[in-house]
Amino acid sequence: MADALNADSNEPNSHGPTFTKYLGGAWGASVVLIALITLLDPAQLQTTLTSTSASIWSTAPFILFAVLAVAYLKATGAENLLARAFEGNPVRMVIMAALLGGLSPFCSCEVIPFIAALLALGAPLGAVMAFWLASPLMDPAMFLITSGTLGWEFAVAKTIAAVSLGIFGGFGMLVLSRSVIFSDPLREKPSFGGCCGVQKPFSGQPEWKFWKESERREVFKSTTLENGLFLLKWLTLAYVIETMMIAYVPAELIASVLGGTGVGPIFMGALVGAPAYLNGYAAVPLVDALLTQGMSQGAAMSFVIAGGVSCIPAAIAVWALVKPRVFIAYLSFAIIGAIIAGMIWQLIV
Repeated sequence: MADALNADSNEPNSHGPTFTKYLGGAWGASVVLIALITLLDPAQLQTTLTSTSASIWSTAPFILFAVLAVAYLKATGAENLLARAFEGNPVRMVIMAALLGGLSPFCSCEVIPFIAALLALGAPLGAVMAFWLASPLMDPAMFLITSGTLGWEFAVAKTIAAVSLGIFGGFGMLVLSRSVIFSDPLREKPSFGGCCGVQKPFSGQPEWKFWKESERREVFKSTTLENGLFLLKWLTLAYVIETMMIAYVPAELIASVLGGTGVGPIFMGALVGAPAYLNGYAAVPLVDALLTQGMSQGAAMSFVIAGGVSCIPAAIAVWALVKPRVFIAYLSFAIIGAIIAGMIWQLIV
């Protein structure tokens, strides 16, 4: 199963051979899991298929709206607005970069060339760090799917945590960047390879009436299809795993490790979330299953924050451009911020 997961991209717009794209990765993992259930526990098969279908159907309105919204923003060229976050006073830059990172609909890999250019031109590392930390945690599609499954309160709290983490890491890096250790953050030959195909953004001002240009219409169409398939395949896998977790993982085990109101489960949520994350979309149903099995709210929040920042696409986006010491700082900010977010959310709920 691990090989199947690693064969696929964790972000939209992945490109590859037709066989790999449609029969490997998330689709392949879903087929393998359903086949195993059929062979080893036939009585569970109908429950798995029914539950998965019902979950996808209930999430469909959120998926449709999110996919169309992202396609519209890409077709209009709204991603050019990102550049404005890196202009002016460093303090203002950090705050704006965190806000845009937490609210923009663009994946980590798509902004690699953009960030590389900014770093090469001398943009403050603190502002870049703020954007990097907030970017993989939340976007319009993830907000809608999170709110539809875990509730509006959790989705809003995660959005606030994403922006806050960006600000925390951004200001932290502004202070650290004054030291000799972080004075030269860029790799000598940055690697732009990533997890997804990077589409060249439109230049100039956004064109809100994108349907007037054939090229923009094509971007809207391709983005809708790619993101729609991306969300469908990962959510299908996640819902299949969710039904298996509920059926086969003892609730007592989850409750003993990640349950309760103390600080321990929150630490464990962050430490488990960092290496175990699939991606932000697939994690939502899994967290829902863990909460059903006894996971605490604080541990759930620390899990999604630490896991979102450390997932493969987000990590590659940082590793590709900066030296290891900056990458370590990135992960450190993520773990610390995740634990703080989990503690605060635990107190609130």
